Order: sequence, then structure tokens, then C-alpha cells
Amino acid sequence: MKKRGTIAEALLITFVITCGNALAGTLPAVPKDLKTSMTEVVSLEAQGKGVQIYECKASTNDAKRFEWVFKGPEAELFDNTGKMIGKHYAGPTWESNDGSKVIGVVKAQDSGPDPNAIPWLLLTAKSTSGDGVFSRVTSIQRLNTSGGKTPAEGCNQALADQEIRIPYKATYYFYVTKP
Repeated sequence: MKKRGTIAEALLITFVITCGNALAGTLPAVPKDLKTSMTEVVSLEAQGKGVQIYECKASTNDAKRFEWVFKGPEAELFDNTGKMIGKHYAGPTWESNDGSKVIGVVKAQDSGPDPNAIPWLLLTAKSTSGDGVFSRVTSIQRLNTSGGKTPAEGCNQALADQEIRIPYKATYYFYVTKP
């Protein structure tokens, strides 16, 4: 009897280590400010592919000076097999094909390793709706970004109210409270 418990314990420890290592392999190194709470676990990883939308507007400080102002994202979300599972748009909002949604608010940001990409973010869920993959989300990380940065070319009165769409990619990690 004692021996069975020892074998069962060894199998359980092996299982936990294997699962932990498998998950750790998918999560990139994250700056300290972008780490989630120890009470949260990853529930979904999604690849975002789309555009960051900017609009040419007069500066709030000087009406004669114009600047690109972030309007919002427009992206499709894919699982790791390449299947489209939802969309991401202004709010910022993530909406699953199952109808569930999460709206986030930025808690922290880091410039990330690519100076030509939008920053990495940690967001907290401001609200959720529906019954599905996003209905219990508490935190979101935007990592592994490429592209999407504010346009390098200037904005002027001739371009006022025009939009520019800059392609970007990112990996989103959605967290829920540990069961």
C-alpha cells in the first residue's frame, strides 16, 4: 500500500512538472510590471493580426500643430492552430466567436524589445459579458508585438481627419482567477 502511494505521488509530480514546463515554454519572459497576479492562470493564448488605426488631428495644445492620434485596433484573433476565434477592436475589446467579450483598461506598459513595434501591455478587465471564453477574464497581456507604431511621416492640416492603418501582430494572453 505504501508503495502505491509513492508511485502515485511520483506520477502526479511528473505530471505537474511536465504540464508546468509545457506552459512555461509558451509564455515569453515578461517585464516585472507586466506580470499578472499569482492568483491568476492563463486561460487562452491568441494571435492578433490586424491594424492599429491613427487619425490626423489638431493638437490639443496648439490648433495649428497636427499629430497622429491613436483611434483603436482592428484585428482578428487566431488560436495556435491558425483557426480564427474572434476579433479585437476599440475599447479595447476582445470578442470571441462564442459571443463572450472582455473590455480592458491599461494597467502597465513596457516598450518591449522591438523599438519599431507598439508597446507590450498589461490590462485588467473592466467588464465582461456573455457566456464563453472571455466571460471570466481578469487580466490580459499583449506581448510579442510587431509593427503598429504611430506613423513616422508627419501629419498636417491637409491630412486633417484622415486615417492611416498600420499593420501589427501581437500575442494576447488571457488570464482568469485560479479555480
